[in-house]
Amino acid sequence: MAAFLHILALRPLVRRPVILHPHQVATGTRVHRAWFVAFAAFIALVGAAGFRAAPSVLIDPLHQEFGWSTATISAAVSINLLLYGLISPFAAALMERLGMRRVVGGALVLVAAGSGLTVFMTASWQLLLCWGVLVGTGTGSMALAFVATVTGRWFVRQRGLVSGVLTAAGAAGQLVFLPVIASLATNHGWRSAALTVAGGALVVVPFVLVFLRDHPTDVGTTAYGATESEEKPAPTRGTARRALTVLRDAAKTRVFWLLAGGFAICGASTNGLVGTHFVPAAHEHGMPPTTAASLLALVGVFDVAGTIASGWFTDRIDPRWLLGGYYFLRGASLLLLPHLFAPTTEPPMWAFIVFYGLDWVATVPPTVALARERFGLTGPIVFGWVFASHQIGASIAAYGAGVIHDEIGSYDLAWYLAGGLCGLAALFSLAIPSVVAQGEPRNIVLTRRA
Repeated sequence: MAAFLHILALRPLVRRPVILHPHQVATGTRVHRAWFVAFAAFIALVGAAGFRAAPSVLIDPLHQEFGWSTATISAAVSINLLLYGLISPFAAALMERLGMRRVVGGALVLVAAGSGLTVFMTASWQLLLCWGVLVGTGTGSMALAFVATVTGRWFVRQRGLVSGVLTAAGAAGQLVFLPVIASLATNHGWRSAALTVAGGALVVVPFVLVFLRDHPTDVGTTAYGATESEEKPAPTRGTARRALTVLRDAAKTRVFWLLAGGFAICGASTNGLVGTHFVPAAHEHGMPPTTAASLLALVGVFDVAGTIASGWFTDRIDPRWLLGGYYFLRGASLLLLPHLFAPTTEPPMWAFIVFYGLDWVATVPPTVALARERFGLTGPIVFGWVFASHQIGASIAAYGAGVIHDEIGSYDLAWYLAGGLCGLAALFSLAIPSVVAQGEPRNIVLTRRA
């Protein structure tokens, strides 16, 4: 957050839709409106991240109170992660029709409702409905396709950096909420934790309504770094058809499948496995849940730095090479993780937390850049589908790791499988052809707007 506010304070403000020169943008004396929009998006993403931080510290309390198996509780997490991804491309298309402010504001209310209603549940199907369906739909409407929409509309310069900052908002939400949720669940019961998350989502709504705007022309300005005003596109109809049409065209390209395959493994190895099962796995080795939750929150601290740095690198280095390196190093760290668990936090575990935090979602800025570069104006929706694959992978890993644990009594196999898959994701990334070398028309989806 401090890094974001520092950046925010340095940027100029341009209020009129006029022709601008680059030096005019850089030497203005006031903050450009785009940075207020980015700030509102950051706060919204932090609020949405609060509930996604909860599952890993509530698995044990729910098991103790209701007697539900790890696989049953993991199924709710799996539904949440799946919808978080599958809703994303439709939400991006809906933002083209209704605007970002309406969609994001409504999504935050839905997250609050889903989290708050869990305190009344008495059966596992209610957990699947509230924790899985309602919250998954709400957070999915503010997924990383929202980041791609904000950066695509409001930024020409510094897109990679802003993508990194907004992506880091999820880590910041984890940082803010996870230790609080763990402490509340341990000392006051899991219901107090669920209500805290619901309240956090509602507090964010006013920020969205005041600061978030759909397009620069709505407030008489241009995108940050733009040299001329861009006309606001007409609202599109047929949201579902639009999203599916973009998917149909993107699926005809090899780039899409390589991005989607790598991102599916990314989701499996982060949100699905580590984000969901790290705390109970550490607890099985004698570590207190609050300590394990604090370590996972610390991952969030370093993730902020790593993702912002990744955005900066994305503006300067071939995104394909960045992705290949990120996946390879992540896989190596996961292969070592089963040997690092202990009742106390030893130096090797600290090293893992720092490294894994830096790498956690560093993959997002280069993936967003490749989607925008290869698919043009439909890049946010294409990225929404790529992100859907991320959450499909996360969903499979969240449930699969629970099944592995129930069957063999240990998470070790899950860590080893994830490490091997990350090596495969690195190969997928390096196999993406360069713009010059690829044998398919660039921006193929851009020429087939619905």
